[in-house]
Amino acid sequence: MDNLLQMRSYFDSGVTKPYSFRKEQLKKLQAAVKKHETAIHEALYTDLKKSPEECWVTETGFLLSEISFTLKNLKNWMQHELISTNLLNIPSKSFVMQEPLGMVLIISPWNYPFQLLMTPLAGAMAAGNCVVLKSSEFAPATSAVMKQMIEETFDRNYIQFVEGDGATVIPEMMNQFTFDHVFYTGSTAVGKIIYKMAAERLVPVTLELGGKSPCVVEADANIKIAAKRIVMTKFSNAGQMCVAPDYVLVHESVKEALVLEMKKVILKFFGEHPEASYSYGRIINEKQFDRLSGYLQQANIVHGGNTEKGNLFIEPTIMDGINLESDLMKEEIFGPILPVLSFNSKAAALKIMALNKNPLAFYVFTSSAATEKDWLNSVAFGGGCVNNASWHLTNHHLPFGGRGFSGTGQYHGKYSFETFSHKKSVMKTPTWFDPAIKYPPFKGKLKLFKMVIK
Repeated sequence: MDNLLQMRSYFDSGVTKPYSFRKEQLKKLQAAVKKHETAIHEALYTDLKKSPEECWVTETGFLLSEISFTLKNLKNWMQHELISTNLLNIPSKSFVMQEPLGMVLIISPWNYPFQLLMTPLAGAMAAGNCVVLKSSEFAPATSAVMKQMIEETFDRNYIQFVEGDGATVIPEMMNQFTFDHVFYTGSTAVGKIIYKMAAERLVPVTLELGGKSPCVVEADANIKIAAKRIVMTKFSNAGQMCVAPDYVLVHESVKEALVLEMKKVILKFFGEHPEASYSYGRIINEKQFDRLSGYLQQANIVHGGNTEKGNLFIEPTIMDGINLESDLMKEEIFGPILPVLSFNSKAAALKIMALNKNPLAFYVFTSSAATEKDWLNSVAFGGGCVNNASWHLTNHHLPFGGRGFSGTGQYHGKYSFETFSHKKSVMKTPTWFDPAIKYPPFKGKLKLFKMVIK
């Protein structure tokens, strides 16, 4: 508790607010990531068996791109935004200031343990805040490297790194100290708990959760391209990705062709023995392995299905014959298991999607602009792709976030800066113009008021 109060004093001193300070700290973070790159990649391999290439695209390189974009635009983002002034207040000047929120708590999950902690950190730093970081205890090797990196780079009163059992550490902090914002990435179940604790102290939150993200493949889709792009993202990080296609809804006329092509692509990407593949990861722990293995009993396996508990390995798996009442279709899979369902009408597909509303992501493969528009307008979702899957999150020009059960709030690029800032409205009125109409007595001025306020 004392260390958090010291951080509050540090923030209140105003040291984090100037552009020069923010720029310097972001450059320090950038240099630290480059310095520790090899150690970070080795830790990610230890925790999740990620290759250096996958680490670069989804973790370290992802963050460095975000930092570079932020440094390039930060001065402009910090400028006062001039706003038009209504007739009633002319000749006043109106503008919006971007103000740091203050003390921010960022909580990350284990599936992308580096990127999902450090990317929001970069946004919070850019906005001029002090930050407490809580890493996932389920990716201990990565957590240890991040802790070393942060503690040797930044003043402890500016950024603190917290480890330990999240179920114990987080309530202790949130119930004893009032943060100015809490940013949480993880499951919907835990997100509800975070939300409740924050509400007790009226602390605003950003919740980046999950859900069952559907992938629609229409009859006119390019099947070869769809198969490659679905397989690549679904089985990246062994399927442990919040925006991975959770299930495929394919038009019945092309289902057989799509499944056949996905089988070919899986073999091309990961070989006959994916357990030995350089490009294929592992399940994070036995608890998740057991949960995922249970899904394999709930439908027909048309490809894969092999497991090795001692190696935390689950083969890339495709399933069909899905019961909509099974856990496979009620819970977010978050693993290398892809249910494939067919539809013969848009209405039928929408009925299936309605069982899990407001997914974090939605993907549609089609060659028709009209069909694309129809699907995008018919499904409520956080973000998504047309003829692609998951890659929208790598574009820092786009806001990333969910809605409803898949989350609240957004970040990436300028949206991260805005998430960790308060928009402070200001109107400046000159003293040289001070008409009597603005002051009492008001009797007889109603007609004039109606002319000015309309």
